[in-house]
Amino acid sequence: MKRLSFASLGAIALIATVPFVSQVPGAASLWHSTSAIAQNANQGQVQLHLDADKQVVAQDQHGKQSKTWQPLKGQAVVQPGDVLRYTLTGENKSDRAVKNLILNQPIPQKMMYVLKSTTITTNAKITYSIDGGKTFVENPTIKVTLPDGKVETKPAPATAYTNIRLQLPSLAAKTLVKATYQTQVR
Repeated sequence: MKRLSFASLGAIALIATVPFVSQVPGAASLWHSTSAIAQNANQGQVQLHLDADKQVVAQDQHGKQSKTWQPLKGQAVVQPGDVLRYTLTGENKSDRAVKNLILNQPIPQKMMYVLKSTTITTNAKITYSIDGGKTFVENPTIKVTLPDGKVETKPAPATAYTNIRLQLPSLAAKTLVKATYQTQVR
């Protein structure tokens, strides 16, 4: 069994960086659901909350499989191959809209992003980084050298993804936004 320990998962709101957790569930690791507040003097504040669930696959007596999500609480154990779903919730606590909200979620090291698993409940641009959060694009690509020496551009594999960025043009006063994405334990 591998023990997973990750640098902090975080969210970036406006110009403030808000770290959420310093430990992500791993084999015999402790998971803490946490929240933080990002504040901008000109636009108010957004409260951020991050939760994680583990996918549980069950099989009935007829061989039919079902998938459910189990919240990670307390002492959570995950194994290589397990799929985790993260839910990031942002609530605009202020009386006015927050403009140009940017949420940046790093993919922990020992985890692999599940391609096309990001969803968000509002209008947002979803982009990804494969260089540790330096650049973001909608469809990351890599250059591959073929056996004949030619270089070809191909979609980046899931193992290359390092960050997810959600850009919201505006978050109305007193409203919630919820985003989810999945990772798999390596």
